[in-house]
Amino acid sequence: MSSIMRRSVDLVKHGDAADDVLEAVHAVMHLYRSRQFRLLREGEHGVTHMESRALGFFARHPGATLSEFVAHAGRDKGQLARLVSGLRERGLLEARVDAADRRNQRLHLTPEGEQAQQVLKRQARKVAALAVRGIGEEEREQLVALLARVRANLEG
Repeated sequence: MSSIMRRSVDLVKHGDAADDVLEAVHAVMHLYRSRQFRLLREGEHGVTHMESRALGFFARHPGATLSEFVAHAGRDKGQLARLVSGLRERGLLEARVDAADRRNQRLHLTPEGEQAQQVLKRQARKVAALAVRGIGEEEREQLVALLARVRANLEG
């Protein structure tokens, strides 16, 4: 664990109770994403976090347009257009002309893109399993329920 993360985790033990909860959630997510990003960069396809998000989106929504991805991701259209273009150049995504409106291009994973997505999903499951190792089913359910309440409080 990095010295910064160690200090963050140590701070959780001494602060305000409400702050402690959110600081613990932040520290866990930072470690989780750090592990994920390292696996992504070092993987056979060498994808970035946003590239993995794009592959995941088009795996779940085959034939979606760039505009639909932009709306989902909430990022700059130019940035995502460059990202999609890069995935197409690497043979992970392909564009097909929309039969109903030839001005639109529908994006699909290529067979290599599907393979990359499967590898990414397996890696994500491994990191998730590592994260909850030693936590029983009942404890996991309780943790998920508590975090759902925190989320509902913030959304409401």
